[in-house]
Amino acid sequence: MILEVENLRIEFAFDGKVSVPVRGVSFSVPKAGRTALVGESGCGKTLTALAVGSLLDRAKISGDIKLNGRVAYVFQNPMQSLDPVMRVGKQIEEGMEKGLSRDARRAQMEQLLESVGLPRECARKYPCELSGGQQQRVMIASALAQSPKLLIADEPTTALDVTTQKEVLDLIRRIADEREMAVLLITHNLGLVSRYSDYVNVMYAGQIVESGAVKSVLSNPRHPYTKGLLAAVPRIDAPRDAPLVDIPGTVPPPWAWPEGCAFHPRCPQATKECSSPLFKKCPCLTDYEQF
Repeated sequence: MILEVENLRIEFAFDGKVSVPVRGVSFSVPKAGRTALVGESGCGKTLTALAVGSLLDRAKISGDIKLNGRVAYVFQNPMQSLDPVMRVGKQIEEGMEKGLSRDARRAQMEQLLESVGLPRECARKYPCELSGGQQQRVMIASALAQSPKLLIADEPTTALDVTTQKEVLDLIRRIADEREMAVLLITHNLGLVSRYSDYVNVMYAGQIVESGAVKSVLSNPRHPYTKGLLAAVPRIDAPRDAPLVDIPGTVPPPWAWPEGCAFHPRCPQATKECSSPLFKKCPCLTDYEQF
């Protein structure tokens, strides 16, 4: 495994209170494998990813994280991640190994630009001179400059049009295959997971509620939350006047997780057992597999 996360717990203290947005999360990413972390905003996906790279400040982290190799990130908003007053070529070079000559750094930077489908001339441009898709390609090139064994792509297609989304995700998949690099894709869209991942971990209210091989989970979802996410994916064969399906309610804040199963206030299959403080495992999950 390139990454193993066991019983991860993240706590924040504020105003004398403790908030636990991630509680008991366990999952793994195989070498050169493609794994997804799926859930709505507020479920703890990004915090989990940031903990992998020790990028969280003022947080108490417990559990075990085993990372066998370098990790690099592609975040969801490249305009906020790129330095607006630095040419993109220099930003790509920042992630390279120290000790390389100036000519070697430039040659490697130009090669990285070409590998993500950008002309060498982009090296002298500032982020504001590039489109959203081009900015995301620069972010991918910057990540590759670190020669990572694991790439964490945190909703890398946010605010991109559908065509550009496909181009960016196809690019990540191609480069991962060429470099035998593992990918952890963070998204809320199970439609993307079915195309770009081999394993999936469904996350809700700071916990993994269902996980397994993508084909198995999507063909036979067992947890009601997974079923709700899958039903919310628009279908091309649906009638034009068919209403969009959604999950009623919203994800509760981490300082107000419900007792029992955190999903039970929104769950159409909830029983008294689901709201019990003694709740251990969703009764909907039979033969539960944890990857």
